[in-house]
Amino acid sequence: MYGAIIGDICGSIYEYKNFKADNPSDIPIPGQGCFFTDDSVLTCAVIDALLSRRNYKKAVYHWANKYPKRGYGQRFVSWHTSLFPKPYNSYGNGSAMRVSAIGWAFDSIEETLAEAKCSAEITHNHPEGIKGAQATAAAVFLAREGKSKEVIKKCIEDTFGYNLQRTLENIRPKYVFDESCQGTVPEAIIAFLESDDYTGAIQNAISLGGDADTLACITGGIAEAYYKKIPADLIEFADKTLSTEMVELLGKFYQLYSKSYFA
Repeated sequence: MYGAIIGDICGSIYEYKNFKADNPSDIPIPGQGCFFTDDSVLTCAVIDALLSRRNYKKAVYHWANKYPKRGYGQRFVSWHTSLFPKPYNSYGNGSAMRVSAIGWAFDSIEETLAEAKCSAEITHNHPEGIKGAQATAAAVFLAREGKSKEVIKKCIEDTFGYNLQRTLENIRPKYVFDESCQGTVPEAIIAFLESDDYTGAIQNAISLGGDADTLACITGGIAEAYYKKIPADLIEFADKTLSTEMVELLGKFYQLYSKSYFA
C-alpha cells in the first residue's frame, strides 16, 4: 500500500548504484527524479486481486502487461509475456515486494501466511520465494495488530529462521545488490526494526545499498503498519507520481481494510 509504494518510489533512483549512507537521516526523501517501478505495479496487482476477488495470477499478469518496462526481472518478463505462464521456481524478492496488502486483509496469522503463499507461488514457487513473502506479510500483520518490535523480531526469527540479530552498521559495508528473498527480506526487516518513524525506516533501507527500491518497499510496508502514520507530503508526492487508477485503487483498499491514520 502507500507504505510499500512510497518506499519503492523513494528507492527507485538508488537501484543498481550501490549507494550507501552511514548517516541514513541525510538521505533526501523523496529524492529528485523518483518514479514508480515494478514493485508498485505488482503491489497494486495484489490489491486488485484482494478487492476484486480475482486470482493472484490473473491480477499480476494483467497489471504487468498494462505497465510494462517498469524494471521487471528477466524471468518475470518471460512469465508475463507468455500465453501460458507457469511458476519458474524463483527465490527472488519479487514475491516479498508485492505482498504487503495481504498483511492487512486477513484476520489471523494463519490466513495471512496461507494467502502470502498463494500470492507468491504463481511465479516464486521456490521455498525461499514463498518464505520471503510469508515473512513480509507476517511482519505487516503483527505490526498492524500493535505487536512490539521485540515480538515481531522473535516471531520472524522463530518461524522463518532469518537472522535479525545483525545491525545496519555491520551489514552495510559488505552488502551488495541481491535480488533474492534470503538476501533482501531480513535486511529490510532490520531496517524497520532500527527505525524511529516511517521516514527513518525508508532511509535505513536505502542506506544499505543494493536493491534499494525493493528493500525500501518491503521495509515501508512494515513501517506503515507499525507506525500508523506516513507524512502527508509523501502521500501527496506518491499521488502525483502514480497513475490515476493506482491512486483510486489504493483509496478503495484503505476504505475497506486499513485502520491507518496519516500525519
